[in-house]
Amino acid sequence: MVLFRKFDPEVHHRRSIRLRGYDYSKPGFYFFTICSKHREPLFGRIENNSMILSQFGKIVQSTWLDLPNHNNYIILDFFVIMPDHVHGIIQIEAGAGSKPAPASHNKLAPASHNKPAPAYHNKLAPNLGEIIRQLKTFSARKINELRKTTGVVVWQRNYYETVIKGEKELNAIRNYIQTNPTR
Repeated sequence: MVLFRKFDPEVHHRRSIRLRGYDYSKPGFYFFTICSKHREPLFGRIENNSMILSQFGKIVQSTWLDLPNHNNYIILDFFVIMPDHVHGIIQIEAGAGSKPAPASHNKLAPASHNKPAPAYHNKLAPNLGEIIRQLKTFSARKINELRKTTGVVVWQRNYYETVIKGEKELNAIRNYIQTNPTR
């Protein structure tokens, strides 16, 4: 028999790993890592220091590349899919107008992914949490459709993020992302 404890906020609380009071829609570069549920290697495998994407990994990649179509003022930067997690950098730009985003640094992103989002989308810059939610939700939905497993959790509940503080840190993180499959 399984006994459940009554919820006690003094005992059962999740400590936030986010910066208290920080506005995650502020312009800047943000590094994130998201892991698959139970670190299950869903997204592919490493062969000869290169990542070979599974069908699920390809879904994550296409979802990543589609994010600018759902969010104004973001630029996709470096991104890598590993067997059981992803690393990426997103730049959030300033503004609440209709100017197109500049060209992406992501070598995988075709130029068409840098057009302004359709008019029905929010004109304000999104926050990082909303962008991550979209990446996780949209990809999980498509993965579950392919697996015929509606509602099965694909991603861990939380994610790791860092607000990138300067060009030196940005370049170090880009290098980390780019060389991740060889490690």
